[in-house]
Amino acid sequence: MQVKKVPRVDDRLFTGDNMSHFPIYRPRRLRANENLRRLVRETSLSTDDLIYPMFVVHGHDVADEIPSMPGCYQYSVDRLVKAAKELAALGIPGTILFGIPQSKDPLGTEAYADDGIIQGAVRAIKDVVPELLVITDVCLCEYTDHGHCGVIESGEVMNDPTLELLVKESLSHARAGADVIAPSDMMDGRIGAIRNALDENGHENIPIMAYSAKYASAFYGPFRDAADSAPQFGDRRSYQMDPPNVEEALREVALDIDEGADILMVKPALSYLDVIYRVKERFQIPVAAYNVSGEYAMIKAAAQNGWIDEKRVALEVLTSIKRAGADMILTYFAKSVVRWLE
Repeated sequence: MQVKKVPRVDDRLFTGDNMSHFPIYRPRRLRANENLRRLVRETSLSTDDLIYPMFVVHGHDVADEIPSMPGCYQYSVDRLVKAAKELAALGIPGTILFGIPQSKDPLGTEAYADDGIIQGAVRAIKDVVPELLVITDVCLCEYTDHGHCGVIESGEVMNDPTLELLVKESLSHARAGADVIAPSDMMDGRIGAIRNALDENGHENIPIMAYSAKYASAFYGPFRDAADSAPQFGDRRSYQMDPPNVEEALREVALDIDEGADILMVKPALSYLDVIYRVKERFQIPVAAYNVSGEYAMIKAAAQNGWIDEKRVALEVLTSIKRAGADMILTYFAKSVVRWLE
């Protein structure tokens, strides 16, 4: 009886010439049932990966659903605390907060006021749910009457004067008890300025989650409704990144690392999986990815029309973000994911 010679398993087996080894090598063997698939699964999404974004407004007993983001709400602080308790009960590690002020002005003064909406929200959450990680978005766009992320002079967003305000905002969040500071403005030099200010004021142990590669994306539309942060003139392409560029993103990330960033963020996530991969491969520093409002809204809308399976599509998208290299994912699906994974 002639015995087939089994080929030596080496790199040649996995270079695209696998069919020459059929029927000895059959990849489908390991896909035959769910338990086999679980055992060989290369990427796993878990509750530990998730950060849930929330929006907070002035008032009492407010929980207004955001029309373009079904299932997401603008909360008053009292209702926000209840939502934070739910996150902790679900085992979600943290939330990132976005505030809508009582009034707006050219310099966004409520952003750095000690009695501002975010500052009060942080104190309230930490009083009731101290174990929940509270990350605060540091930017001015929600607070300025012009909707831009910095100081305006002669119709232009000024970089260096904006840094002073971002530093004040970061320090006010730290004093309120924020666990992580997350600057999203994309001004040059802001990570170094914030890091120095935190260190000099006794907050050297507070990490910075830098929006290092934040693109001028069309996927932010629903968020701008939720946070009332749309620019009143022009756009943000002079400070947010140009979508075709990836080498520029790597330079931005390198600068933020040099200035003291502890976590790097790529935003949006789904259209920039290659950027997530390149950043993680190059720098080996914790990477966050923001599964943004437009990505969420598209899935919700298609699911509501019966065109897709919301659970399967959302989990597939989030797994792709994790597979690309993200260590943590900011996503409006976080609460649903916990229940889906049970």
